[in-house]
Amino acid sequence: MNTSKLINLDTSKHPCFNKEAAKSYGRVHLPVAPKCNVQCNFCNRDYDCANESRPGVTSKILTPGQAAWFYDNISMEVPISVAGIAGPGDPFADPEPTLKTLRLIKQEHPESILCISTNGLNVLSSVNDLVEIGVSHVTITINAIDAEIGAKIYSWIRAGKRIFRGVEGATLLLENQLAAIASLKDHGIIVKVNTIVIPGINDHHVPEIAKEMSKRGVNIFNAIPMIPVSGAIFENIEEPDHEMMFKIKTISGEYLPQMKHCQRCRADAAGLLSDKNPDKWKSLMTEASEMSIFPKENRPFVAVASREGLLINQHLGEASSLAIYEKIDGNIKLRERRIAPMPGGSDTRWEKLAENFSDCRAIIVNGIGETPRRILEQKGLKVYQVEGLLDDAVSKVYSGQSLSSMSCRSKGCGVACKGSGGGCS
Repeated sequence: MNTSKLINLDTSKHPCFNKEAAKSYGRVHLPVAPKCNVQCNFCNRDYDCANESRPGVTSKILTPGQAAWFYDNISMEVPISVAGIAGPGDPFADPEPTLKTLRLIKQEHPESILCISTNGLNVLSSVNDLVEIGVSHVTITINAIDAEIGAKIYSWIRAGKRIFRGVEGATLLLENQLAAIASLKDHGIIVKVNTIVIPGINDHHVPEIAKEMSKRGVNIFNAIPMIPVSGAIFENIEEPDHEMMFKIKTISGEYLPQMKHCQRCRADAAGLLSDKNPDKWKSLMTEASEMSIFPKENRPFVAVASREGLLINQHLGEASSLAIYEKIDGNIKLRERRIAPMPGGSDTRWEKLAENFSDCRAIIVNGIGETPRRILEQKGLKVYQVEGLLDDAVSKVYSGQSLSSMSCRSKGCGVACKGSGGGCS
């Protein structure tokens, strides 16, 4: 079913799909998708330099509410026409924060163009959501249509809980990418295909990709020179030179229109394409990432790890239940005690805790390991590791005040625990 009438397909204000628009309109990449389900041999997402511009790099991870606040505020400063999500992982490795962010943006900025960049592995199951939200532009990175070549590019592919490698993994990825393109086009969504040009690996193959994509209704093609990244398997392969890229784009242009003004943007890029993440946007994003109250998110409660309900004196790993507080008519009240997941299960324990406490804007503990902190904050639960009176801490969270004065005085507080999920002895 073609539902293109429900989606704004105007590219006149999309700076990535329209070179002329890049002079007047900006875009914002909202870094709400840290997880990835494909390991590319040219990628090392652990490396981040604030002055480096390349995909997969961000200085901050935002929750959907923080991202919406950031978009609201930057839109007041510069003409922004596009809200995009491009990582730093893949938007559909964990689609929930991606879809939630897009819905929040669309509610407040219905005129905005919504755009996603993905490896395409897990898009198909979310196509109906994208149509319902009004996403109009989707970019899928396809680096090979020959599984033998793909096997050289990808270390592994994760589908569900299984890992696939070699030709098997590359075949699975391509099948899912092509199925996603078919469904997106059937729903009237504009599709761009990116291909990373890797000398000696797929450079000879790129025009064949463009040719195949033209048969499948893709709208525009973008051949991108690989950037050698320290720590990646392909770190010693030199970046394609101008002559190679000119030849590839020329031949590929026989099959599809070429995007020739790509800036190889970061996952937190903001402003005009000609901007290189000015400091004022970085500061605004930092401010968003540090917010303890998440605007536009339905998170009315605060969870606290406390033994007796007076002091913050319990490590998250040893808490069998958490006290849930709410603010009613200006007063902080205990709503309930909610059971926490049992010890064990490693990351699964903390993911389940995040799900069970998803209506909480913050969790206050006396100690916490690195792993649960990372997982909870990725899921939108701001974590405070403090000590002192429970009422004081909860009140500060609701009022937006800093809890730095209540930080644990002991430098070793929570440091020894890595948060494996096995609980505290």
